[in-house]
Amino acid sequence: MHFLGSCQPRISRLQQRTSIGFRMQLVSRITGVEKVFAPAVLDSRHGSVRPLAAEDLERVAALFLTRFRRRRRHLLDRAIVETAEYMRKIYLDPGGQPGTSNALVQINRQGDLGGFLGVLNARYELDGATLSAAIIGPLMADTGTDHGSAGPQLLRAVHQHGFDLHLTDSANRVSLAFARPMKYQLLPAHCLGWTRIFRPAAVVSAALRGKWPGLSRFVFDPCAKAFDPFTRKRFEPPVQHSSPHRVHRASMDAGQFAEQLPTLVSDYSLRPRWQDGELSRLIALAVEKRADGPLHFRGTYDEAGKMLGCYAFYGQVGGIANLLQIQSSGSHWGVTLDALMADAWTMGCAGVIGQTQSRFMPQLFSYKNVFFRYAGGTMVRSRIPEVTEAVRSGDIFIGGLMGDRWTRLSSDDFGR
Repeated sequence: MHFLGSCQPRISRLQQRTSIGFRMQLVSRITGVEKVFAPAVLDSRHGSVRPLAAEDLERVAALFLTRFRRRRRHLLDRAIVETAEYMRKIYLDPGGQPGTSNALVQINRQGDLGGFLGVLNARYELDGATLSAAIIGPLMADTGTDHGSAGPQLLRAVHQHGFDLHLTDSANRVSLAFARPMKYQLLPAHCLGWTRIFRPAAVVSAALRGKWPGLSRFVFDPCAKAFDPFTRKRFEPPVQHSSPHRVHRASMDAGQFAEQLPTLVSDYSLRPRWQDGELSRLIALAVEKRADGPLHFRGTYDEAGKMLGCYAFYGQVGGIANLLQIQSSGSHWGVTLDALMADAWTMGCAGVIGQTQSRFMPQLFSYKNVFFRYAGGTMVRSRIPEVTEAVRSGDIFIGGLMGDRWTRLSSDDFGR
């Protein structure tokens, strides 16, 4: 209760300051057309930072595609339109409710786009207090117009918005270098990605398919089908973890998943606060992601029908299953991971990839043929002592749906 008494007024002041700032507007005239923008959040000799506006979308989409998809200029037109429309949906019209965006653009002194920072709004709760959160996604700069100032300037600007905490689960090493001096707390266990291999040649083929779709299918896939039967014994399905209950798994739909997940995350002190169908809308957006196949929802249950855990993964025959979210209660992480592995194997997937969590690392270590790699920095920043203490102790639900890896920007190839 000390947290409620000491921090709630502070949170209210931060939110009030943010609300007042966003209600202010500037009017500028460009080529005779009157445009309304939110004010510059941060101004410096390198340029200004302001909220993303609809007229920025195509420039931001083009920058995104050249920086993260390596698209050549003459192939960009169709992809720009699709990417810009998707950015409109998640940054300007979240939940179908248009409003001022918390995503930011940096405009240099010449009026050109210097950089972009994707920001998604979220809510957390801690000891009954509601906290505003900024989920930080793509951070990018145009190397042709930027001289190393856009990234730090965009991060400093988002820190001025009055959010109670800032978090990301997908920072690359460049973003990591920018953020660490700004007092972000790193969660090392969440920074790793894990891969459980079932069919090694098929895993290689699936990876190559992402770069050369046609070549991989007609050259490497037949080789994988010929080679993998000889490795079946070594890469056989995992042995079930022991459990005091008879456990079974079953499919569920998106609505059931949205209903059950909040209950399973309730044992985290710092956890999401989803309200008014927000989680259902978030899952509906996650379903749109295409790179790794359809999104499947599953649950594990004991003999009395009580839910022990749930998980959602993208997967299809011959591909690598991509875990979006997994959650369990108490000591049931092992059987929930077993169920995920069994589902992916039965579906005909070549393997499973996912983001690590400290709570199920011991269970992951018990599997053969599991490999770890750096997959993206997971970091949290807050000036509230109780929040930083919860993060330090690992008592935070983060990643998956409380990150940005569920967005199409994380993997999809736009315009194809």
